[in-house]
Amino acid sequence: MLKGHQTWVFPSKPTILATGTVVGPFEGKGPLANDFDLIHGDLWLGQDSYEKAEKKMLEEACEVAVNKSGLQKQDIQFFLGGDLLNQIISSSFAARTMAVPYLGLFGACSTSMEGLALGSLLIDSKSAKYLICGTGSHNTAVEKQFRYPTEYGGQKPPTAQWTVTGAGVALLGPEGDGPRVTSATIGKVVDMGLSDPFNMGGAMAPAAVDTITAHFRDLDLSPREYDLIATGDLGRVGHTIARDLLVQHGMEIPEEIFTDCGLLIYNQDQPVQAGGSGCGCAAVVTYGHILNRMKKGELKKVLIIATGALLSPLSYQQNESIPCIAHAVSLEMNV
Repeated sequence: MLKGHQTWVFPSKPTILATGTVVGPFEGKGPLANDFDLIHGDLWLGQDSYEKAEKKMLEEACEVAVNKSGLQKQDIQFFLGGDLLNQIISSSFAARTMAVPYLGLFGACSTSMEGLALGSLLIDSKSAKYLICGTGSHNTAVEKQFRYPTEYGGQKPPTAQWTVTGAGVALLGPEGDGPRVTSATIGKVVDMGLSDPFNMGGAMAPAAVDTITAHFRDLDLSPREYDLIATGDLGRVGHTIARDLLVQHGMEIPEEIFTDCGLLIYNQDQPVQAGGSGCGCAAVVTYGHILNRMKKGELKKVLIIATGALLSPLSYQQNESIPCIAHAVSLEMNV
């Protein structure tokens, strides 16, 4: 099971039986709109707060995944979820609606792959047969908590990123026709002393590189063995830094297979500064766009490295630097 220092290999290769992706209106205007299950026309989703809207998206994503799988809610043994709001309230309240055993996670924007890795471990060890793992974020709720309410109209530097309004979940089982989870590399906390909350990409890039190099070292693989390697939400700034750092580590990933979910989800003419971010970024791009490409036969083997900045409003107010983490999960078709 454990290979090398920090990588799990799953002999049974748990299967992603179904996914659910729900996004907001801004994401629905991006290039991946056709890959999402549900696109909302406004940020409120009929709720009286943005936080409740985030919870509703996560509930809807779970419902979509269960319906697509052909299973019943009572077939699901566990729900693994987390988000960016204080004390992961969106996930906890969605778990209340799901009414299944719940494991709350916090890995900031790395939570999607943290949940997929832990869920695969449960399936592979026969500790569960069916489970759902997922996460979500809401642009306005996150802005209000970590930066300034959007009503303030505060200006942002070019390094800032746009938090994705979206929720993505995967329903895992022991076998099926979907993509299989073959391994997961659990990241270490990396802190290079950056403290600017408007430069998340720069802060998270070293953590992404640390996990990527650990993955290939533990498994003795070459990057060229993957059809696609995608980080979670480094954006343009972080993606450039990560690419340069990988070269310094003697690992040059071909440009045609190395990308970032935060670069894929929006059009270049959308005003998102350096690109997308947030828990929902890697979740909806992976469980929507990338898995659809795998099912079409365009990609056979992919590596997703979700990145997270482990700061809070409290730590920022106390002038703490930003510790970061990244978790990598490999997916294959027809293995």
